[in-house]
Amino acid sequence: MRELLIRAMTRMKSGICTAGIVAESHPESVHAWVRPVKEFGTLLLGDMTTVSGQVVQVNDVVSLNLLHPRVDPVHAEDWVTDFVKQPPRILRRLDGQKRADFLAQHIDRHPAQVLVEHSRSLCLVQPIDFWCDFFWDHYSDKYRARIGYHLDARFGQAADAPNGLDVTDLAWRALGRSWLLADAPQPARPVQTLHLNRAEMLERLGAETVYLSIGLSRIYGGGYPALVVGVHPVPDYSVEIDYNHL
Repeated sequence: MRELLIRAMTRMKSGICTAGIVAESHPESVHAWVRPVKEFGTLLLGDMTTVSGQVVQVNDVVSLNLLHPRVDPVHAEDWVTDFVKQPPRILRRLDGQKRADFLAQHIDRHPAQVLVEHSRSLCLVQPIDFWCDFFWDHYSDKYRARIGYHLDARFGQAADAPNGLDVTDLAWRALGRSWLLADAPQPARPVQTLHLNRAEMLERLGAETVYLSIGLSRIYGGGYPALVVGVHPVPDYSVEIDYNHL
């Protein structure tokens, strides 16, 4: 059993994905990332639900039964996990100043290893500039959230995402839906969009800064597309997640 600070709860086409940080030290990310996976099949929402029916969320410290690492040269953080005999157990949450301090102290020292070299697949960054987009077609229920960013110049332009990355963070996607609904004229248009630059985004969030957890997806189109798997403003925001519409 290991304690894992959850840094990502995300949507996938056939299920979910989660990732977090354990106490074990790591030369680039300060502490090591872990991505709990099943021996076979996709992780489902029920796998990250406690016996009392509470869905695990970002910033929860969770006890998980990590069995063994799964060898993968790109997704080096994968650990096969027992979700059946030992369901996740929420021990506590990281909130307030402790959360802010943790984020500031765990910025990745070499994000290009993830974003360019693909020698590992998870990192935490603090962009110096960023923007976000939301798109929602109410007729088809097609919904998309994206964030673009620039990192500190010392990391190199190849680590930037000026054209944006898809956001799979469950809470951020729920927040975008709530913003679109709040901004909708009456009667609402069938297609809604929202674009926010850095200043507008921070104002809406009431935040001073934003950190991003970035992860590489499984191979697609001959590559490993990067995704924003966690959006972490300081201070944090709260939103109700509709798990039927992720």
